[in-house]
Formats: sequence, C-alpha cells, structure tokens
Amino acid sequence: MCRIMLPVHDEIEWLISPALVPYPTAMAEMEARAAAVAAGTAPELIWLLEHPPVYTAGTSADPAELIDPRFPVYATGRGGRYTYHGPGQRVGYLVLDLNKRGRDIRNYIKSLEEWLIDTLAGLNIAAYPVPGRIGIWTDDRGEAAKIGAIGVRVRRWVTFHGFAVNIATELSDFGGIIPCGIRESPVTSVKMLGKTPDFGAFDAVLASGLGHFLRRLSQPLQNEA
Repeated sequence: MCRIMLPVHDEIEWLISPALVPYPTAMAEMEARAAAVAAGTAPELIWLLEHPPVYTAGTSADPAELIDPRFPVYATGRGGRYTYHGPGQRVGYLVLDLNKRGRDIRNYIKSLEEWLIDTLAGLNIAAYPVPGRIGIWTDDRGEAAKIGAIGVRVRRWVTFHGFAVNIATELSDFGGIIPCGIRESPVTSVKMLGKTPDFGAFDAVLASGLGHFLRRLSQPLQNEA
C-alpha cells in the first residue's frame, strides 16, 4: 500500500494514504501497530486515510439504528454507535502511548476534540463541542449539525481508532443508519458549508496543531463542579 510520510514529530510517524484503504486492512494494520507500540518496538502513529463506503458499529451500537445496510457493516471495538466512513471523509487513526502522555482517557478525548475544532477554525469553520455528545459540531442552515465523529479504544494505555471529519462526503450515505444514535440532528461537511473541500489544507492545519495537541495531553483536566 502506498503511503506518504511527513516528518511532523520525531516520536510519531505521520502517514497519509492517497488511495482508499479497505476497512479490514486498516483495522489489521492498526492492531499490529498498537501491539508493537505497547511492546516498545515501533513508533506511535497518526494515520490519515479514506475508506470505501462502510458502516461501522461501536460497542454501544443498537441494531435498530441500522436502517438500510446498503454498505458492508463491520463490528469494531471502538466506543460509540453506528457511523459511516466513505470517500470524501478524512479519517484519522491515532495509535498513541498514553503511558507517556498521561493516563487520562477523558483528557485524551477532550484534547482530540479541541485539536479538530482548532483545525476547522483554520479553515474558517466555527466548530464546537456539544455537552454530553462526543464529536464535533457546527451551525448549518440555522441548526447544529455534526461535521466530525470521534470513537476511541484504549488497550494497555495505547489508543486505537480516532476521528472522522466530513470534507466532501456524500451525506446521503449516512441515510442507512441513525448516525451515532442521534435522530434529531443532521450531518454536514466542509463542502456543504460552502468552503473549499481541500484535504491537503485540512491535513496541513491538523499537522501544524500536533504539538499543541500533545501538550494538552500532559495537562490534566480540572475537576468539574
């Protein structure tokens, strides 16, 4: 499989796959890398890619939310419910060792949310979190719409899975599921918002914020009232 490696951070391998990567292939590679990271025999990984159209079921998936299995459906060990991956969507898989970055899963998820929000801000998209709902939201035609999903798994304090941001995704493909179990809110994309759907620009802004994201991981969250 052809990949491009960018020298973004000395301790982390940053890979971009220019061709669509089959979902089972990506899962097998991520599992192998996570085991190697835990064993100390491979560097951490941030892998950016696109998948052919698939639906994936997280550990909380409700079968009733799979309305039309028009694409292959894969059970996966990440948290969350059903989501869609497909062309036009930037998927990021993070295999990071939280043993050396703070054993705080809540802080990891929060830091990942903030990294993606900052990245979208660099593309002139005002995104935000919604209390009680993991993911990335923005305003589209007067209502909150989901532009990015987050689903993670941690084993031996090494992270799996990561995020998916809709760049130029075919949004009708979400119609076979109740995305993330949320019926009342639509999904949107960079393209739907009238912005230039440029993967290169997204990746570049994301890369520029990597250092800040890593620093956030070492700063424990304050206790909330």
